[in-house]
Amino acid sequence: MTVSALEAARRLTPRLAARAAEHDRDGSFPVDDFADLREAGLFGLMVPRELGGVGATFAEYAAVATELARGNGATALVFNMHASVTGALGAVTEELAEALGVPDEALAARDRLLRAAAEGAWYAVAMSERGAGARLSQLSTAYEPVEGGWHIKGSKTFCSGAGHPDGYLVAARSAADQSVVSQFLVPAGEGITVEPTWDSLGMRATSSHDLHLDVTVPADRLLGGVEGLALVVAQLMPHWLVASYAAVYVGVARSAIDAAAEHLNARNLAGLPAVRARLGRADAAVAAAELVVAEAARRVDKAPGDADTNRWVWRAKLLAGTTAADVAASMLEAAGTSATRRGHPLERLYRDARCGSLHPATSDVCADWLGVAALGGDPDRDGSAPRW
Repeated sequence: MTVSALEAARRLTPRLAARAAEHDRDGSFPVDDFADLREAGLFGLMVPRELGGVGATFAEYAAVATELARGNGATALVFNMHASVTGALGAVTEELAEALGVPDEALAARDRLLRAAAEGAWYAVAMSERGAGARLSQLSTAYEPVEGGWHIKGSKTFCSGAGHPDGYLVAARSAADQSVVSQFLVPAGEGITVEPTWDSLGMRATSSHDLHLDVTVPADRLLGGVEGLALVVAQLMPHWLVASYAAVYVGVARSAIDAAAEHLNARNLAGLPAVRARLGRADAAVAAAELVVAEAARRVDKAPGDADTNRWVWRAKLLAGTTAADVAASMLEAAGTSATRRGHPLERLYRDARCGSLHPATSDVCADWLGVAALGGDPDRDGSAPRW
């Protein structure tokens, strides 16, 4: 890696941590965190070097995301969305573009978006909808061609960072053929309305509000320049839709151990064998989850979209979510009642960690896919829940 990117994340972590409680309490967006990320050049983390970025691998992204999450999981989660957009765009090689039929003008448009990210632009994801979740095939947001571009109309939910980014990755279905799902990079501004709906148990500082779109975008904002690529890309790059969350929650879990150790040392409770045992088990559990996330990321970099790689992706998402929740709960119990007060780091981390299993694909869905595969079936065909 670019060791400098990981070092930059490590330098930022204490700043993010110092602001985390205030933003969690108020449910406010950590604007200063994102100014720091921009200043550190991390918006260009997944942008290829030839376009001015860092050119990080998926494994390198995972290391950076884990470190940022040790400071503030909410900030790392929103950063994950930006990295997912730029990472997926940057992963479209010439060979893949040719196989997908991506025209040259679409590749040029992609390069403009990636250069902008390297220069400090950041992007959010507007995919999920009420009643459909993140299932692309069930979306109600629709688009249709108009003179000079595309008209998109619909509503999105759980749009992390809503109201703050320079653009939104919007998934929508063709009004003419609802089996066709495409993605657009919609610039922030006229035609986009943010409805402040986010008042959640955890990850309160993500500003994951609802987004209403009634907007016309230029023709080159259709990603790939070809309609219907959204489902194809989801199959080829499921790691950006699943495993990228895992790194964040490993960082949250590690932060819970750090906070518990600080609390216990300050109160002279570290001499209790039961307390030490809880921290020891938590440390082992998080280390195991870290290794699974690292192995999944290594395989993603080597063979993205491969069936065996995807099983590691699901394992990483499942273990990171369940481990974060279990570890945070154990650390809260080890610290005692005083750590349940609002404003205590462990109280916030407990709530944040509880969200890890809920991101798509949920822990139950990941476990179902893994179970189908273990039984010799095809998770794409035999799973109890539709993939996308």
